[in-house]
Amino acid sequence: MKNLFKQIIKFGIVGGIAFLIDYSLLYILTEFLGIYYFYSSIISFIVSLIFNYIASIKWVFDVNHKQSLKDIIIFVILSVIGLGINQLVMYIMVENLNIYYMLSKIIATFIVMIWNFITRKIFIEKKHA
Repeated sequence: MKNLFKQIIKFGIVGGIAFLIDYSLLYILTEFLGIYYFYSSIISFIVSLIFNYIASIKWVFDVNHKQSLKDIIIFVILSVIGLGINQLVMYIMVENLNIYYMLSKIIATFIVMIWNFITRKIFIEKKHA
């Protein structure tokens, strides 16, 4: 239980940094470069996802082996689903509920964070249990 708590803390730190990357880049792309929020959200999500993947493998889940093609494919599939969740939540909140896109991003990120932890715990760590 102590290891799980420590892992959740590490996941939160990595997730916090990834969120700052995602949130900042979304704002910069949308407000300063004039990219439509929906497309900016895809770009910022992918950039933060790359950081999150590397940090999760190296620090959070202590994966000590080289990732196989199967591991990478599973991660990509789970990430695409996470991106879909992110975009769906953003779209519904902004387009249907008229909620500011930056606030919508916070809520979408929280939902995707839960998805990421559960699926990474199951698929990344299952080999090491």
